[in-house]
Amino acid sequence: MTVLLFLAGLACLVAGAELLVRGASKLALGFGISPLVVGLTVVAFGTSSPELAVSVGAAFEGKTDIAIGNVVGSNIFNVLFILGISALITPLVVNIQLIRQEVPIMIGASLLLLLLGVDGRLGLSDGLLFCALMAAYTVFLVVQSRRESKAANDEYAAEVKPATPGGWDARVPAQLALIVAGLALLVLGSEWLVNAAVTFARSLGVSDLVIGLTIVAAGTSMPEVATSIMAAVKGERDIAVGNVVGSSTFNILGCLGVTALVATGSGGLVVPAAVMNFDIWVMLAVALACLPVFMTGREIARWEGGIFLAYYAAYVAYLVLAARQHDALPVFSAAMLSFVVPITVVTLVVVMLRPPRAPSSHGAGSDTGSSGNGR
Repeated sequence: MTVLLFLAGLACLVAGAELLVRGASKLALGFGISPLVVGLTVVAFGTSSPELAVSVGAAFEGKTDIAIGNVVGSNIFNVLFILGISALITPLVVNIQLIRQEVPIMIGASLLLLLLGVDGRLGLSDGLLFCALMAAYTVFLVVQSRRESKAANDEYAAEVKPATPGGWDARVPAQLALIVAGLALLVLGSEWLVNAAVTFARSLGVSDLVIGLTIVAAGTSMPEVATSIMAAVKGERDIAVGNVVGSSTFNILGCLGVTALVATGSGGLVVPAAVMNFDIWVMLAVALACLPVFMTGREIARWEGGIFLAYYAAYVAYLVLAARQHDALPVFSAAMLSFVVPITVVTLVVVMLRPPRAPSSHGAGSDTGSSGNGR
């Protein structure tokens, strides 16, 4: 029953996010808002709505370990797993603006979380700061998008499809119904997923935090998985990358901002010591690693995608071994610290020192006129 409850909750989250994005995007397009702005706001927030629903629901129930673990784990999953598997499908174009603007903003949000979490708690003022920064970032993106070229809008128009004239979803009441149904499924799915995750944690003998960092984080990131993989398959590869980077920023500023406000009544959102000592640092390292990787020809090659996936597998393996206090943990940790990490650092340094090459011909066209801000 617990497995069925978890799967049902996950299905509700994915379906709810799809309905919410569909209804809200068509409503926005119907009011004359450009596809680019819709992609940067409605679609971006919609794909991250499962993380928000689960974190807020967990905070309401006092399960703050799941709330914080869900966001941190989702950001690690977004970069290492989603970009990794998308790059294996096809090398991903990285727009120059992503390198200059979006990735630094993601890194800045990660650093801010690290600094505000030092005292072990995200309180009212922290939540207000996160929400204010998220609002300012959204306004900035909308204003910036007005300067984008027709090519950028055309790319997003293919991703954010307007309602077909005469279709059942062309009318405002139908679009509002989609939004309400999506929100209802998100609320219901988050409750089922959180309850099932807690039961899993107790039966497996691991903490709520580990479940939040792994199973819940991966489950709530399913909309991002679908969006990025489909964008990669359809050749909209800067949207595939932008979706991950933008969602990671929203997870910190939006999800944790709202969750911290919700948790104010119970003394704030507790940041576990284990997260501060390890997982947030992994999240920050992953964000920092994006810069040199993205700058190699402004493209994520297949071999880089494979490395991302391998690192995610190693991260999950470490969490499981540490949670069970397995005998193999010391050997695994020593191998990572003495062999894998130094080789990775050397590789990143070499990549940064190597003269940048132009994007490959199959993806160069995406860099013209597109901001790369798609989520």
